Amino acid sequence: MKNFVKSFLGAMLGTALVFVIMFLTVKNRNEKNIGKSNNIVAQNTIPIVKSSYIPQKNVDFTEAAQKSVNAVVHIKTEIGVKTEAYDDFFGPFRDYFYGYPHQQSAIIAYGSGVVISPDGYIVTNNHVVEGADRITVTFNDKRKMEAKVIGTAPSTDLALIKVDAKDLPYLVYGNSDDLKVGEWVLAVGNPFNLTSTVTAGIVSAKARNINILGSRSSIESFIQTDAAVNRGNSGGALVNTKGELVGINAAIASHTGVYEGYSFAIPVNIVKKVVDDLMKYGEIQRAYLGVQIRDIDADFANQIGLPEMEGVYVAGVVDGSGASDAGIKEGDVIIKINNTPINTISELTGTVGQYSPGDVVNVVIHRDGKEKTFKVTLKNKNGTTTIVKVGDVFYNNDLNVSLRTAKSEDLENLGLNSGLTVVDVNDGILKRGGIVKGFIITKVNGVDVNNKEDLNNALAKSKNRVIRLKGVYPNGMRVSYEFML
Repeated sequence: MKNFVKSFLGAMLGTALVFVIMFLTVKNRNEKNIGKSNNIVAQNTIPIVKSSYIPQKNVDFTEAAQKSVNAVVHIKTEIGVKTEAYDDFFGPFRDYFYGYPHQQSAIIAYGSGVVISPDGYIVTNNHVVEGADRITVTFNDKRKMEAKVIGTAPSTDLALIKVDAKDLPYLVYGNSDDLKVGEWVLAVGNPFNLTSTVTAGIVSAKARNINILGSRSSIESFIQTDAAVNRGNSGGALVNTKGELVGINAAIASHTGVYEGYSFAIPVNIVKKVVDDLMKYGEIQRAYLGVQIRDIDADFANQIGLPEMEGVYVAGVVDGSGASDAGIKEGDVIIKINNTPINTISELTGTVGQYSPGDVVNVVIHRDGKEKTFKVTLKNKNGTTTIVKVGDVFYNNDLNVSLRTAKSEDLENLGLNSGLTVVDVNDGILKRGGIVKGFIITKVNGVDVNNKEDLNNALAKSKNRVIRLKGVYPNGMRVSYEFML
């Protein structure tokens, strides 16, 4: 019995020892495998680097929206038009032959505007008020007022109108040059006649040229956003999150005629310059650098051996211009104007468009691999720094119209050298002939007319009381008329 007990205990002890050895062996093997596995994971894991970027806190649009909706107005324009019966076989001469007044209907259009002063100055798009016979402004508190046009600037699609009021809520100017791509902005206006509408988006791009103004002298350097803009938003405000005006909404890019994600605004730095000129002089004081330029792409850079594709290429310099006087030459590459980087034609025209004739700007160029800076005195299209003012309105009894010397910008847009703009038309031969406000008379009896004296001298050359007149409508249509006094 004792031998059996000893044998049994020995067997149990041996078995236990085997289990202990196996347990220790498996444990050691698992620890090694885990170590190997950890090493593999560590080798394949992307290193985590602590970022210095701090995510932006939630943006609050409420303050900017509250400031904006009370300073953005609804604009209704009425444009008188002739009925189809009037424009029949006899065309514009029907009243002249038959001697009775024609019937009129009216085109009604809507848009937006931004109050920029407490005494009633409002900026909007030129295309919102162009040709309007009556302008009605409705405020956010539902007040309605009649407005008059102070001045227009077709080359930038801007217009300044005014209502007779005081202590109006208004927006202060921001700085559109400081806008950054990706920055939040709000579009405020009256789309589809829905008043006081606010939409949000970001700045998608800057200095866009979308070729919508249709003139060689036009300044297109739009702020592109993805804030929803539709018909009726034209002339409304683009504001930053502080509620500062940074642009005037002007256009959308669309295949359907409604918003598809791309809207465009005129930078406020250009707006500010245009408004100041219209208030002070009644006409835009347009400054020119005096260069012919082209954008630089990869093919052109390789063609002329440019090491980099920054800046715009000077393809020519106008004699007697500020650029010529300063020493800028053909072949130079303009890279900066007053510390503003220049990489496209629209960036250059948008930057120069903020200055007036007589202003001095620093132009930085690349020439022969070196960077040079020139001080350039900007000039007007006539090659001077003289301020141009709108001529006084005068009345002509023979034609029964009020006239003034045409604005230089209007002449340039229409490709004219001189002319008299019709400011108002009373009953008489010109009105019966279909001539309306905005028509520019270029010649009378074969003589160029540019002022009151020119017109009187030309009318004196009438034979048998017949007046031969040539002119251009605002849409560019050129016509000739012959009347008998």
